[in-house]
Amino acid sequence: MAQIEIRYHRPPGRLDIFRQDLVVDEPHVKITLHDPSTIGAAISVGDQLVFEPEAPIVWFVYPEGWYDFGRFHLRDGTFTGYYVNLIAPPQLEGSVWTMHDLCLDLWLEPDGVFHILDQDEFHEAVDRGWIDSVTAHRARDELNRVIDSIGKGSFPGDWVESHDLERVRMLRARSITGNL
Repeated sequence: MAQIEIRYHRPPGRLDIFRQDLVVDEPHVKITLHDPSTIGAAISVGDQLVFEPEAPIVWFVYPEGWYDFGRFHLRDGTFTGYYVNLIAPPQLEGSVWTMHDLCLDLWLEPDGVFHILDQDEFHEAVDRGWIDSVTAHRARDELNRVIDSIGKGSFPGDWVESHDLERVRMLRARSITGNL
């Protein structure tokens, strides 16, 4: 099983590095498992706790996509929803992936209710020139495309639904033991 180093750039100049297990490596999608996650802070949307430190995250990365997203959980494995993260198309070079955050996110609850997140950060990044106007326009278009897909019931999709935490952990265990 491959270990991926993700170099995650956030405006104006922050760099976070995450190491995750590559569990599915298909041309159209990569699935990584960040288990336990090294994100050190709890995350809430409104008054709902959606992530705890060391809780697992299943990440879906699209090689040409303008977003990635994670299946978020609590520490006990309880699924809480999807965190859609707008990014410039990632650079996937071997075991090192580089991503550039576009400061605009969406939270999708299991029941289909969504919340647009971080709009203030996005506007600040655009106003300060950290994100150029063409990229900002594309980020808004991609966000609207995701919202339309949610409304049509096609996001996140059956294939994503079938790759839940239990299945991804099983795939990781099989690749570690060589029982594919």
